[in-house]
Amino acid sequence: MIDLRYTSLAEKLHYTLHYMEDTLFDVADKVVVITGGGGALGGSMAHYLATKGCKIVVLSLHEASSAIRAEEITTAGGEAIGIAADVTSEEHLHQVKDTILKKWDRIDVLINAAGGNLPGATISPEQTVFDVSTDAIRKVLDLNLMGSVLPTLVFGKVMADQQTGSIINISSMAASQAITRVLGYSIAKAGIDMFTRWMATEMALKFGDGIRVNAIAPGFFIGKQNERLLTQEDGSLTARGETIVRNTPMKRFGEADELVGIVHYLCSDASKFVTGTIIPVDGGFSAFSGV
Repeated sequence: MIDLRYTSLAEKLHYTLHYMEDTLFDVADKVVVITGGGGALGGSMAHYLATKGCKIVVLSLHEASSAIRAEEITTAGGEAIGIAADVTSEEHLHQVKDTILKKWDRIDVLINAAGGNLPGATISPEQTVFDVSTDAIRKVLDLNLMGSVLPTLVFGKVMADQQTGSIINISSMAASQAITRVLGYSIAKAGIDMFTRWMATEMALKFGDGIRVNAIAPGFFIGKQNERLLTQEDGSLTARGETIVRNTPMKRFGEADELVGIVHYLCSDASKFVTGTIIPVDGGFSAFSGV
């Protein structure tokens, strides 16, 4: 390290910029827990962060999917462990927490990427809201809302004790606009937005400025759960898919790897004064009026 007392202003500026470039986005050795890490979006985040030197904990409901994802990462030269985890069971999450702390002694980042929908909580074009299954709505709320609340409380307590950490929730375009058909999912994601703001306030006020809570609101990304809703078997768009693309200024769906940049930012010190935000990654969908 050079002694800045005896350097010119230009040299100081060069050194400062070089130092910031090397450290501002550095996430090496951070322990990152990703719920839903066996899925497409969570898995993409896990793979990317592993290439940046993070230690990855892949949580998935099924042991096979978490183990496969972790093995993919380690085979590629990263560090990862896979753990089967029920994000709706607080007792189970405490056991998972103990396993993580025994291996790596800390938790730096939590990404709540577990979620999904059920047919009974989705209203088909020929149905009305009165045909919806209330039991299915409860299950969708449990997975998408409580499935983020419980991991945040369990793993967030570790961050509170450390007085440092970043929690990243996954919201949706369905949280802020009435998107037809997905009633249960919309209610759950609207809850995620408020939970994000509430936890950001609570953690900063009571545990210091080292803990941040934010959310990403993806636009429309095609995955296994919505593939048949948005595309035909021949790959062409359904009527719903066409409507979405028409109302997305970039005129396409998102790709999973287009979320990793904002995830990297929220994991790093580049966002250390950012908390309580819901950041859209949507190709302009939320900005467009449709006319």
